[in-house]
Amino acid sequence: MSRSVKPYEQVKTMLGSANSAWEKLLGHIRYHYVVDEKWVEGKPTHKHYNNLFVRRGGKSFIGLSIREGYFYATVTLGKNEREKFDAQRETFSEAVCKQYDKTETLHDGKWLGFEVSDESLIDDILRLLQIKCKPNRKIVPESMEKCGQLDIGLSHEDITKQICNTK
Repeated sequence: MSRSVKPYEQVKTMLGSANSAWEKLLGHIRYHYVVDEKWVEGKPTHKHYNNLFVRRGGKSFIGLSIREGYFYATVTLGKNEREKFDAQRETFSEAVCKQYDKTETLHDGKWLGFEVSDESLIDDILRLLQIKCKPNRKIVPESMEKCGQLDIGLSHEDITKQICNTK
């Protein structure tokens, strides 16, 4: 298993048409949250070969598995988060509610998985992440353009330096 970060140009090529959804999702996460990211590569024959695991506060925040032309986003909702979801259920799309209903509840919560090939589910996924935890980034530029690059290899410190230098 490799922990070396894959260059963003390679990720962009793998994602193909799903690249804009990837940028919107990951850009939002990096803009609003202080997170730890871990790039994991498995066996080339395995379907989950290229993965980006995003953690916040030592807990899983979202898992992203890159495939050819799309990516798979996994969000785990614990007991409290499921109660919050049920209270807001009518605001989510039918596809998200359907996935929620068919997903089995395990001892650590519901593992909701979404195949993302365009931006249609991104807003719902972002709201699921807000149910998990509120944004915690303290240094926020006045516009999204100054957020920094979407290179997977940027650390929180690198992003903070870029934001501070672009003001």
